[in-house]
Amino acid sequence: MDESQLIARVRAGDSAAERALYNAHVDRVYRLAFRLAGDDALAQDFTQETFIRAFDRLGSFRGDAAFSTWLHTITTTVVLNGLRKVKRFRQREADLGDAHDIGTAPRHAEPDLKARLKQAIDDLPEGYRTVFVMHDVEGYTHEEIGVALGVETGTSKAQLSRARAKLRVALSDFAGEWVQ
Repeated sequence: MDESQLIARVRAGDSAAERALYNAHVDRVYRLAFRLAGDDALAQDFTQETFIRAFDRLGSFRGDAAFSTWLHTITTTVVLNGLRKVKRFRQREADLGDAHDIGTAPRHAEPDLKARLKQAIDDLPEGYRTVFVMHDVEGYTHEEIGVALGVETGTSKAQLSRARAKLRVALSDFAGEWVQ
């Protein structure tokens, strides 16, 4: 059964078709949510919220773009809004263990490349990070990213280029280790 038939059956109230549509897309939605959020528990919550919204709004899906593109637009919106809420909440909390370190000079060991890369990606501006993750990590085309984020294809390309430039600068001290 093709996707348009599944969507029609879901609209008609077929729960088996809803489950099949969910199963067809849940892995990719989760991966995108995880790459954007960087946290398994948050990614699971965002994935669930994405499908709740998608099934609630399935009647508004016109089919102008692929269903997966429409679904990933919802995912991106859910994750970015959710991360804003989490950030506001986390800014208000303080760990009791942090009080021990106040007034002392922290000692930092040089982290490995993987940890530095993750931090460099996390430090990118939100738009750059979103386009970088969607394109370079998840494999979306610039056209798909443009539709999902509501931006022009050129904007997606420019943000990816700027994201890569910022990552090169952030990781430049590792370049010598990899050049032969």
